Amino acid sequence: MDERLKVMLGIPLSIVGGATNVTFQQHKVTREERAHVLGRYAGYRGCTLWFTGLSGAGKTTIAFALEKTLIQLGIPAYALDGDNIRHGLCKNLGFSAEERAENIRRVAEVAKLFSDMGMVVLASFISPFRAGREEARRVHSEEGIPFFEIYVDAPIELYKKARAGEIRGFTGVDSDYEAPLLADLVLSSGVDSETQCIQHVLRFLHERNILPNNAMFQLCGQPTRQLFVSDCPSRRDLLNGTDVCPAVHLSLVDLQWLQVLAEGWASPLSGFMRERQYLQCLHFGQLLDLHKHCDVTELALPSGSDSILSMNDETKLSIERAIQQQKQQHNSSTTVSMAPARVRLLYEGSLVGVLTDPEMFEHRKEERICRQFGHSDPTHPTIQQILSSGDWLLGGDVQVFERIVYGDGLDEYRKTPTELRREFAERQCDCVFAFQLRNPVHNGHALLMSSTREHLLKQGHRNPVLLLHPLGGWTKDDDVRIEQHKAVLEDGMLDPEWTVLAIFPAPMLYAGPTEVQWHARARLACGVNAYIVGRDPAGIQNARTGDYLYEPSHGAKVLSMAPGLLGLEIIPFRVAAYDNAAGAMAFYDAARHDDFLFISGTAMRKYAREGQQPPDGFMSPRAWKVLANYYRSQFPFVVCVHICPLPAA
Repeated sequence: MDERLKVMLGIPLSIVGGATNVTFQQHKVTREERAHVLGRYAGYRGCTLWFTGLSGAGKTTIAFALEKTLIQLGIPAYALDGDNIRHGLCKNLGFSAEERAENIRRVAEVAKLFSDMGMVVLASFISPFRAGREEARRVHSEEGIPFFEIYVDAPIELYKKARAGEIRGFTGVDSDYEAPLLADLVLSSGVDSETQCIQHVLRFLHERNILPNNAMFQLCGQPTRQLFVSDCPSRRDLLNGTDVCPAVHLSLVDLQWLQVLAEGWASPLSGFMRERQYLQCLHFGQLLDLHKHCDVTELALPSGSDSILSMNDETKLSIERAIQQQKQQHNSSTTVSMAPARVRLLYEGSLVGVLTDPEMFEHRKEERICRQFGHSDPTHPTIQQILSSGDWLLGGDVQVFERIVYGDGLDEYRKTPTELRREFAERQCDCVFAFQLRNPVHNGHALLMSSTREHLLKQGHRNPVLLLHPLGGWTKDDDVRIEQHKAVLEDGMLDPEWTVLAIFPAPMLYAGPTEVQWHARARLACGVNAYIVGRDPAGIQNARTGDYLYEPSHGAKVLSMAPGLLGLEIIPFRVAAYDNAAGAMAFYDAARHDDFLFISGTAMRKYAREGQQPPDGFMSPRAWKVLANYYRSQFPFVVCVHICPLPAA
């Protein structure tokens, strides 16, 4: 029979015979050489994931979503779908047992070629017969290419509908389906969400060394390193003999930085920075390693944080004496090994933690101030704190006995990175975007957050969740508290279904673009994927000129270029102002400049203190009431007098 006639009749060529006068030709390029120019990471990562399961089980849904995730991670991937293949490569095949086998054989050969090139192939086919799937595995195994069979176990509701006759031609009911006996991975699509199924596959790929560590870090963030003492024996060992150890009395700001460290926001730090890490942050703007000593001859972590502890001469001397005494005791004993020296960390007389293996170094305040802030104005609030602090810095590993709480009614909002990750997982979100404020939330902010979510939905995310994450550590005296944010949710300006309200415990430094890198980096600890960065991240004026201390747009610009933030999408703040024509907050339109009224945070607080009402639509009524009550309680003697004309005689 003529070959063209066979094709016209739709008869598979492989079934009736094939060419024999062919010789396989060897490539001159190795897999490793191809991999060097393919994808973001070095090394060959080619493999085939063969998704098998009943029709409607979720094979294609999972494969396509996984393809998108891998591409975003810089891993070359391609999804081969059963329906798509039958539009081209296999369009001349039907659904007889013989033709199904040929369909799978062709796909396996294509997948082998793609995998050989270095791509992760995601083949989603019912492939009902074990023999066909084993043939696909053999095709790969003969070439030394990893092949993984993934069984997508269908929801039981599918079986019920098929057996009730609601789904015709259902494989497994109307025709045979041979489930895998020893699948490499089983996904329960009827129990786990799409996101959870994808996470299972990604972990599987990481365990098989297909997904590199750096990609997992980009996906999940670095493992959170909490510094709490987890069990009673460890607590007893740590407490043993501490009553004679020297002590450092923490200020409230010190306690807040200790909370940041203990909860894991500054992971992978194991305590207050030693001189080596301090110099890295001061001179390079990032953490390069965790070595303890500066004479030690990969991991880029932006750091604008203040995770250092200052002390005065008296405290320094007491620590030095304790270390010296310990050395003398050790030298006089031939049987006892010397344990690291320890320092008690006290807050208001109570022991909150222990710092081990202490390291003391000079606190060169002027140099620190100039490098960290870019200026040395002594009226700057954080610079004032630094100038009045001790002349020595103390670093060392920290262990904290209890979770740090304040009893101010807001502790339930002080959620750790681990707790936030758990909540995001329970909400089954596939993207978390964070917004940090220290000013009250007005309707323009709400507009920005809602539009950001719409942007993420258009990108293909199914359930983006907002982390509304105001600073809860030290701020200037006129900064607002969290009740106003709660009122915004209660008034419905933000949807509680996709909003998580929590407090970020770090103190505010007012260090502009340097600090905004720390703020973004810290949120990676709780699994944030996108970060909204606002204008003027310092929120403070130059005392000499009255102008912005830092150029308002530099925070977003610097953050978009910052090292160590791989996988974090930076979303610049769109300016919103009060649109007089619309009587509502709207995104600023330069073509209608005169229609817009700009109400700054300072002006907003002034309105609240003086009892003035902002324009309707500027802020939700309940949120404004909270704000006004707060500021009027802070300034009870400011009154707004309305002057009326005297009545006629």
